[in-house]
Amino acid sequence: MMNPGAIRVLLADDEELIRTAIAALLGLEPDLEVVAQAGDGRGAVDAAVAHRPDVAVVDLEMPGLDGIAVAAELATAAPSCAVVILTGHGRPPHLQRALAAGAKGFLPKGSPGGTLADVIRRVHHGARYVDPALAADALTARPCPLTPRELDVLQAAGADTPVAAVARRVHLSQGTVRNHLAAITAKLAVPTRAEAYRTAQEQGWI
Repeated sequence: MMNPGAIRVLLADDEELIRTAIAALLGLEPDLEVVAQAGDGRGAVDAAVAHRPDVAVVDLEMPGLDGIAVAAELATAAPSCAVVILTGHGRPPHLQRALAAGAKGFLPKGSPGGTLADVIRRVHHGARYVDPALAADALTARPCPLTPRELDVLQAAGADTPVAAVARRVHLSQGTVRNHLAAITAKLAVPTRAEAYRTAQEQGWI
């Protein structure tokens, strides 16, 4: 039954079990109503445009558009919709990029059940919420020593993509790609590109 006074919520998570569990929990709140669900980032944007929710709760990691990209798109496509990002393993750079993209809330999936409902209410009324532990980590986070171009190259290179393929993806010569990869491994003090890629992922730089 429609509740005309309820806060309208969109849920987006590619794991259906988690999405439906969150929907069930929020359904117990008398002032919240889940009006749409999506299994990927593009679906989240489309659902937000179609259903005009007050708050979108989106997973950080989803196929197609991730949660940060969804927040950035909704800032234009549905500016009245506040975005809360849920993450299973957030890192300080994720938090920084999420806030820069316009997200109003950022919290771990392991938060107590009532916390998400409270955060939805807060962001709907114009406040922001960042999980205290993630905020504390952000204050002491290791700064990324790589340049934006080096991050682009490392993202394209992954653990073992051939240099020629990387060069085509980032529109650089193979020699320039090799130079970037050498600089990356030197800056991160690791012996291989695979180690550099793993380190960058663990730190949340890519």
